[in-house]
Amino acid sequence: MRRVSRIAVASVATAALAVTVSACGGSSSSSSAGDGKSKGIGLAYDVGGKGDQSFNDAAFSGLKKAEKDLGVSGRDIEPQDGESTADKVQRLEQLAKSGYNPIIGVGFVYAPAVKQVAAKYPKVTFGIIDDETVQAKNVADLVFHEEQASYLAGVAAAKATKKNHIGFIGGVDIPLIHKFEAGYIQGAKSVNPKIKIESQYLTQTAEEGGFSSPDKGENATNGQIDAGADVIYHAAGLSGQGVIKAAADHKVWAIGVDSDQYEQSALAKYKDSILTSALKNVQGAVYDLAKSVIKDGKPQTGVIRGSLDNGGVSLADSNPAFKDDADLQAALKKAEQGIKDGSIKVNAS
Repeated sequence: MRRVSRIAVASVATAALAVTVSACGGSSSSSSAGDGKSKGIGLAYDVGGKGDQSFNDAAFSGLKKAEKDLGVSGRDIEPQDGESTADKVQRLEQLAKSGYNPIIGVGFVYAPAVKQVAAKYPKVTFGIIDDETVQAKNVADLVFHEEQASYLAGVAAAKATKKNHIGFIGGVDIPLIHKFEAGYIQGAKSVNPKIKIESQYLTQTAEEGGFSSPDKGENATNGQIDAGADVIYHAAGLSGQGVIKAAADHKVWAIGVDSDQYEQSALAKYKDSILTSALKNVQGAVYDLAKSVIKDGKPQTGVIRGSLDNGGVSLADSNPAFKDDADLQAALKKAEQGIKDGSIKVNAS
């Protein structure tokens, strides 16, 4: 059964996630809703749903901030197991018919549904996170340079390892997650070209649970640790909770993703094993789109990409062991400057 939840309790958000993402796209001056008004922001979650302490929870934090700052209501809807595009279409249409504007699909899997429903409701603004294939006047493609934050994560891992042996675990073997892997490997090798790197994807498709199975993440991490890795970076959504648990059990470092996982209450007992997290400002992207529609009356449209330059991606520094490591911080500062000035070209695949 589909679970429909009204917004109740705010997920933990970090200062790093509060940075506004600069827009590379344009704006539309059209009416923000069918009757010129918006009931609030609608959010449709990706695989794993709310409570993943990562990607979906970052989107939820953006919704909560919009509710508070813009004085509107919000509605978020959970995904179903094994759902079809038709299910997603129905979910987005439900939000549009109820008067929500903007409506955001959290994840690239919403691309076909957003394309279909946006055409049917041209006066409603739709957003889609992690996809830029939907080109329409009323659609904002909210995307990020994940490889840039991952490069910094790789630098951090190479500096933190005691064995010159690190690991990467991706949730699903798809181009989006390849960006995380590519940046991470390049960053690590910039510190030590001979570093050994384990790399593994949990599943070939999202339907197999790569983003929603902590047990798969835990098992894969145990395998990489057994092979000798002592720093593991994950880009695996809810499955990443298993990665972090396994790292804590073996007293090695984990690097989180999307949200500052050191600060997530559900992961508090593992926090001392979370070195840092590669942040993606999903919260800011959701909030900015809502503000553009509800307050500014000039909805964002087109491709809006978060980068190191505009604060859309970054590394969290909540863990004192990370923040107070002068050598590591100096290496990160040099790497970040190189990416920003173009002297370092980060691989995206």
